[in-house]
Amino acid sequence: MTAAVEAFIRRWQGQEGGQERANYALFLTELCDLLGLPHADPASATTEGNSYVFERVVREAGRDGTVSSKRIDLYKRDCFVLEAKQSRLSGDKKLLAEAPVLPGIAAAPRGRRAGANRSWDVLMMNARTQAENYVRLLPESHEPPPFVLVCDVGHCIEVYSNFRRDGKAYDQFPDRRSFRIYLEDLRDKEVRDRLVAIWSDPLSLDPSRHAAKVTREIATRIARVSQALEKSGYPTEEVAMFLMRVLFTMFAEDVDLLPKDSFKELLKVCVETPEIFPGMMEDLWRAMDEGDFTAAIRQKVRKFNGAFFKNRRALKLGKEEIGELAAAASHDWRDVEPAIFGTFLEQALDPTDRRRLGAHYTPRAYVERLVIATVIDPLRAEWDSVRSTADRQKSDGKAEAAIRTVQAFHDKLCEIRVLDPACGTGNFLYVSLELMKRLEGEVLEAINDLGGQEALSLESHSVDPHQFLGLELNPRAAAIAELVLWIGHLQWHFRNSGAAPSEPILKAFRNIQNLDAVLTWDGYPLPQVKDGVETYPNPRRPDWPKADYIVGNPPFVGGKDIRARMGGAYAQALWKAHKHMNESADFVMYWWDRSAEILLKAKSPLKRFGFVTTNSISQVFQRRVMEPYLNAKKPLSLVMAIPDHPWTKVTRDSAAVRIAMTVAEAGRKDGLLLEVTAEEAVETDSPVILFAEKRGKVNSDLTVGVDVASVAPLKASEALSSRGMSLHGSGFIVTPQEAEHLGLGRRPGLEQHIRTYRNGRDLTDRPRGVMVIDLFGLSAEQVRARFPEVYQHVLTTVKPERDKNNRATYRDNWWIFGEPRKDLRPALANLPRYIATVETAKHRAFQFLDAAILPDNKLVAIGLSDGYPLGVLSSRFHVHWAMRTGGWLGVGNDPVYVKSRCFDPFPFPTATDAQKAAIAAVAEELDAHRKRVLAEHGHLTLTGLYNVLERLRAGVRPDDLEEKERRIFDDGLVLIMRELHDRLDAAVAEAYGWPVDLPEEEVLARLVALNKERLREEKRGLVRWLRPDYQIPRFGSEKEKAEQLEADLGLPAEAAGTGVRPSYPLTDEVAQTGLVIDALIETGGAVDAAAIAARFRQGQKVRPAVSSVLASLHRMGLISTSDGRTFAYRRAA
Repeated sequence: MTAAVEAFIRRWQGQEGGQERANYALFLTELCDLLGLPHADPASATTEGNSYVFERVVREAGRDGTVSSKRIDLYKRDCFVLEAKQSRLSGDKKLLAEAPVLPGIAAAPRGRRAGANRSWDVLMMNARTQAENYVRLLPESHEPPPFVLVCDVGHCIEVYSNFRRDGKAYDQFPDRRSFRIYLEDLRDKEVRDRLVAIWSDPLSLDPSRHAAKVTREIATRIARVSQALEKSGYPTEEVAMFLMRVLFTMFAEDVDLLPKDSFKELLKVCVETPEIFPGMMEDLWRAMDEGDFTAAIRQKVRKFNGAFFKNRRALKLGKEEIGELAAAASHDWRDVEPAIFGTFLEQALDPTDRRRLGAHYTPRAYVERLVIATVIDPLRAEWDSVRSTADRQKSDGKAEAAIRTVQAFHDKLCEIRVLDPACGTGNFLYVSLELMKRLEGEVLEAINDLGGQEALSLESHSVDPHQFLGLELNPRAAAIAELVLWIGHLQWHFRNSGAAPSEPILKAFRNIQNLDAVLTWDGYPLPQVKDGVETYPNPRRPDWPKADYIVGNPPFVGGKDIRARMGGAYAQALWKAHKHMNESADFVMYWWDRSAEILLKAKSPLKRFGFVTTNSISQVFQRRVMEPYLNAKKPLSLVMAIPDHPWTKVTRDSAAVRIAMTVAEAGRKDGLLLEVTAEEAVETDSPVILFAEKRGKVNSDLTVGVDVASVAPLKASEALSSRGMSLHGSGFIVTPQEAEHLGLGRRPGLEQHIRTYRNGRDLTDRPRGVMVIDLFGLSAEQVRARFPEVYQHVLTTVKPERDKNNRATYRDNWWIFGEPRKDLRPALANLPRYIATVETAKHRAFQFLDAAILPDNKLVAIGLSDGYPLGVLSSRFHVHWAMRTGGWLGVGNDPVYVKSRCFDPFPFPTATDAQKAAIAAVAEELDAHRKRVLAEHGHLTLTGLYNVLERLRAGVRPDDLEEKERRIFDDGLVLIMRELHDRLDAAVAEAYGWPVDLPEEEVLARLVALNKERLREEKRGLVRWLRPDYQIPRFGSEKEKAEQLEADLGLPAEAAGTGVRPSYPLTDEVAQTGLVIDALIETGGAVDAAAIAARFRQGQKVRPAVSSVLASLHRMGLISTSDGRTFAYRRAA
């Protein structure tokens, strides 16, 4: 192999002079021969099959509707996109001539490592931009490859990676020191193996996969030690901090901050003589704190300092436990994932604390997704502008100015502050630090390429932990978060520079604060206790550190659970300190609200914030938090949103929920909506999620397009719908036999208070056949006198549970349902039947329930008994509406019917009597048909019927159904169900006057418009009551409510244009670049220099300067042109 490598280097070294385009295919083919890799396949006529070919065609749609063909120099599906230097424009023309090096700086010998002498090469930058753009243009069936390669024939290959497989933000791989593979590097077997893996098994190079394996192996051993120490009586917190010191010592040894193998040898000695372990460890940690000689390893060690080794107590361990530590130390800690410490802490947390604080572990891939959108995307956009400006300055002969421009950006990068106000063990802060260190590596490389020198004092002038701020309630987690940042920083220090850091190695920045992020009070952190009752005097919001970006994953606690999880006194204090918040908002929304307020403050340094939340953020109570900020005169916008995202199950205690992500920025801006299209390996440490993208204004319900969140309740629907009864006491539910024992049939009038009961599963599956004791309207004395058996039953089965409840009304009225639905009861009174739907269900189905049945709170009951409203609600028009206006819940991600958003604003058609009768007839038949087949066949369920119906609608033929499905199809007469639904859709469409096959988005647009039209009608006094005989006597005269409703609908007026054009900055060249980029983005299409110049006060006087910026942006590959005159911004993938 040595001879073959040398021959390859001799053959290709120095092959330059503008012939790269002619030679790249031969160069890469011979490289494959050298590495024992297969050659690229011959290209086929149809591009879909071209999975490993040269000149792979991809197509790019222009903003004007035209489609142009582009060619990837070398593509291997699921592996890489490779672009050779001097990529061409359409027509096979050269992009531009080879750029000269800076005056006075000799070009480095090609094919060799040149270090700081490598020249600025705009063609390589352009090729990288082209390659990343081609990733975006790949067919939807092709996942974004993990690697982008940029080839300078006869010189080097630059390697960039993205193992998230989302096609965005490819970074230097494996790091700044090694991402360029020069010809001479091929002598190194490790480098050759890396290239082979890129070609044949790229995911094997994903460091997180190796880190996850190491994490589990080490965690298992450390857990054993932890368990042994806790059994010995040591406090859990002391054990955790002791083990963290041990683990950091292992890390310090493997990155050569301690003498090689010194700690491993010490542990081996202690295995044989465990009694010396505590003394040896304490002496080692003393020396590490002070920078002194230690007898433990018989050498002087560096000064670590910081706060970590101030407490250096070592706990006594037995031979077996020290052996476990020695086994853990045998792993290579240089590449371990710092978030490993978060995993350790999560395993150590008491289960009660975990449930109380909602401290769930967030997968690395998900953390990156949010951090990139919140922090890295805006920084990279600024870096693109800076690079382009520096290139323009270099081309104009202003070499020193180019260096100063890049150095100024580095100075700024080193002062950026990132805050996680619920940082846990530091996952989000660590990933932010790592990605900013990667960006810093590119910046430092650019300084070198331009001929400058990296700052001589990089130790005091680099991205470091002082920039990453955290707030955390758990003191142990806060301490570990600080350590995680230092480990991450030291890892990237060595990857970017290789030199040992200055001492002290750990600095006490105190950037992680141990405090409650949403509530403080006089005497914090301890509440006051008066008369045995906990109080929080003078509750208020705490101050947050100033930051440029806020990102994190606050606790998952639902609004309805705050009191139970956090305690009644805490909940009351929280609500008092946040009087503007609705008490039903989820706990995470307090972080969202505070960040939004900071973002919109005058002169706020905050540029963006982003949070992981549960996907209920798109539901009504969370939207009430977001909408005032989205609709303000000076609003914020959602620039990235993922409404529904899986939550990986990497630990036994992971929350069984779906999540959402939102990123906000000040101003009126379009955003990116990502909708999950495929999920792979979500139960593992390396989940792969694929998305479809939509761009536009992101609404508060996390949609793009029709803003269904802008609708408002109609008076016509007032007081007709509600969730059913919320019992708050399982003793209320009885079997028919138990009811008879309690006096049903013997005690006069008891039949009005023990009734048939139905919950959601009773409707979607099979009824349980239970009854419920409903004592609403009776005092405890009346119950005891009239129904003594019932009184005693409730006294023994309900009251003990109620006595423990934090809410006084539940305790005092223990014999009545917790939520007896006083407003719903009159709507259902005197009706023979009513309409019901399951609140959270896979399929949205409506049916009649007999008036004798009492609905559970998992049902939404509607006080209408006619077939006409049942038919409208069962039609595709209302079902589409409910899917978009409602919420989503649970692992199954089932739609939630939120009555205030799904029913109250829904505009029924203005139907004639004949149309109403036709709709009612079909609805009655549908309801009767379902009930008949369910009664006749015990194996059938409503969910099963609709599962099969959906299969038929998806185009599956009855003969192709699975055996179980076919039985449901036959016994359930599902074709008749389908026919009835189709007839119902047609009848309702006729009532609206719309086509029956109207596309879903058009249905929503028309219904939103109709809602607004009805609101205007109601303001004028025209209310189309759904049940006039019930509603008019109660609500018909309340004009004030209608007027207030209309007032609440008003959208903020657009800021009046001043007509004053901005001035083009004549001296700030970075600002010039940024303004031209902004103009290209805002224009949305191809535009020339004259049109951009016209946007500024100086007009055509600045046209030459604008042309210069455009030329630089084009050289960098950031903009495209089809005619050489007009340019369009190339939006990032």
